[in-house]
Order: sequence, then structure tokens, then C-alpha cells
Amino acid sequence: MKPSLQRLNSIDCVRGLVILLMALDHTRDYFSGAQFSPLDLEHTNAAYFLTRWITHICAPTFVFLAGVSAYLSTVRHAMSKLELSAYLAKRGLWLVILELTVVRFGWTFNLDFHYAIIQVIWALGWSMLVLSVLVFLPRWAIALFAVLNIFGHNMLDAVQPSAFGNWAWIWTVLHVSGNVEYWPGYALSVLYPLIPWLGVMAAGYCFGPLFLETPKFRLSVVLGLVGAMLALFVILRLFNLYGDASLWTTQKDSLITFFSFINVSKYPPSLLYLLVTLSVMFLLLLLFEWTKVPWFSKPLLIFGKTPLFFYVLHIPLIHGAMALILQIRGLPNDWLFTGSLAKPFPEVPVPEYGYNLSTVYFFWMLVVCLLFPLCNVFSSYKQNHPEKRWLSYL
Repeated sequence: MKPSLQRLNSIDCVRGLVILLMALDHTRDYFSGAQFSPLDLEHTNAAYFLTRWITHICAPTFVFLAGVSAYLSTVRHAMSKLELSAYLAKRGLWLVILELTVVRFGWTFNLDFHYAIIQVIWALGWSMLVLSVLVFLPRWAIALFAVLNIFGHNMLDAVQPSAFGNWAWIWTVLHVSGNVEYWPGYALSVLYPLIPWLGVMAAGYCFGPLFLETPKFRLSVVLGLVGAMLALFVILRLFNLYGDASLWTTQKDSLITFFSFINVSKYPPSLLYLLVTLSVMFLLLLLFEWTKVPWFSKPLLIFGKTPLFFYVLHIPLIHGAMALILQIRGLPNDWLFTGSLAKPFPEVPVPEYGYNLSTVYFFWMLVVCLLFPLCNVFSSYKQNHPEKRWLSYL
């Protein structure tokens, strides 16, 4: 049975929403004048904290839904497992190359390849490469792989790369954020270790068949799953039992204490981080499947059908806009073109160069408005030219 249009639309709407939230986070990175981390409970406030925290759902959603889409493509396009494996391998390799080249330039605006930044596109690429092998296994085996990755990886938190001697770099790439020198003077800054992202995409692939079921059945399964995930999150977090190296503590007031409770680790992603963020994703999927808000969902559909196209464009657009604005204001912008392994991303050096949070939101909406017509044209072109298979890689 082919998945209905409404079911596919819910996936694209959620993907569109999270790509916009990701753009908000990146706009804040470049435009905010705040000299503290939004998650620093000593200095943050509710607006900054929640603006950053809500974007935590982005990476898990992208990776999980990529797995769902991989499964559904076998139904929509009548792909064999061999064809699916070949497509995933090629697309995964393309994403890895893209991360190290085009995406890296968008973040840094320089060609100093003595350092490179390993982020979500890298994790997506390698997850697809691993899934291209896993698809030949029975679905129960893929599900077991996913569960062990997601629920078991925090048991390995005490294992440090140094324990592996000359092979320490492998553990950094797999499980511990850090730097890997792959050639004298050349290194990777690994922000997205592959575990448990490999498991998240595998879980999405196993979840794919649920989109072939009736809406009522899917509703009952998803609500039950979300209830179980959130209950497990609360129990493990409340007693600081397992699943996150960063423990919550009582703070100066009840709101900041609540923020401490939900302030789970993203780098690398903990079990508790995945439980809460994937729960939000599931609820959003239900929201867009069971409610119809055309004025809101139509633009989300466009963005959700062109996520990689949007991603590749939005970073240099935000980066370049900040450089141009500083030039117009007569302020130094050279810091937007330099970087190092110790500081791979440009950081606003003094508050006066940046803006308050409400202005950050204004620039974010401007970025979205500028990219919408481009994404709309590209989406239409893809739809009208299905014979151009290369478009599927964008």
C-alpha cells in the first residue's frame, strides 16, 4: 500500500519546520550580541534559553526522517533493496564531501583547510552509508542495532579516546566530540560523533512501515510510544539515573531549575536528549497529519521538500549578511573570515557588533523570506523534471 499524500505531507511539513528552526539558531550564532551561551543557566534568560533549546529537535528530526524516507522510497519508487542501497551509498558519500567543502566554506568564508568542521551533514552522510549496508538485514536486526545505539551508547561515556592509543581518532569520530589530526597540521573538529546518529537513522527506517498503516492505528502507536519515551525521560532524569552525563540540579528559582532539568546534552547526543527531542518530533508529525492549516503548511511543505538546498544556501546567506551589515556600519568584519581549530566558528567579539534577540528574530524572518522563492522554484523544477535523477541529491 502506498503512503497517502497527507502522510507524506506531514513528513515534509515537520522537516520544513525544523529547517526553519535550524536557520533561527544559525542566525542567532552570527547576529546575537550576547556574550554567553543561551544554555548557560548562570547568565541566560527564558527567551534565549528556549530559542536555543527548541532547535535541539532539528538534528534528530532530520536524521530520523531520512531513515523513514529511505524506507518509503522502496514503496513510492518500487526500489529493490539493492537499488536503495546504491542510492543511499551515493547520497551518503555526496553529503560527506559536501560537509567538508561547500558547507565548510559557508561557515568560515575561508579556504584554510588546516581545519574542518564535522557537523550534521557529515552525520547524515555516514548514517546513510551505514544504512546502505543494514538494509540487507531483517528489520528486527536493524531495529536491534538502533536500540543498542540509542539506549546503550551512554554506557560507553567513561571510555576515552586515549584508551585506544594510536587508534584514538576512531573513538573520537564514533563517540566523543573532539579534534582529530589526520595529517600533520590538518585536523577535523568533530562536533557530531556518529554514535548514536547511526542508530537514529536506522530507527527511522524501521519506523517507516507505520506510515503504510491506517491513520488511527498510527495515532495509537505514536501516542503510546511518546508516552513511554517521556515517562522514561522523566524517571531517568528525575533521579539522575542514566542517559546524560550532565546532571540537573536545583537552581535559584523554579524556572531555571526546570531549565536545568531539560538541559540535556547534544554534543554528543545523550539518550535523554534523543528521548525528549524525538518525542516532540512525533507529536509534530501527528499535528500536521491530523490538522489542516493551509496558510501555514504550504510554505513548510516547500521548505520540507528542499531541505538540503535550503541548508546549503542559508549558511552563506546569514554569514554574508552579517559581513555586509558590519561593513555598512563601519565596524570590523575580518573576524568573519578567519578561524582555527580552537575556534572554528566566527564569534561576535564584542556585544556592540551584534544585536538583541528580537532583532535576531527579524533577520531570521528576512532570511526565510529571501529563501522561500528560491526553494519554491527549485521544488517546482524538481517536480516537473523527474527524469533528472541528479536533482534527488539536492
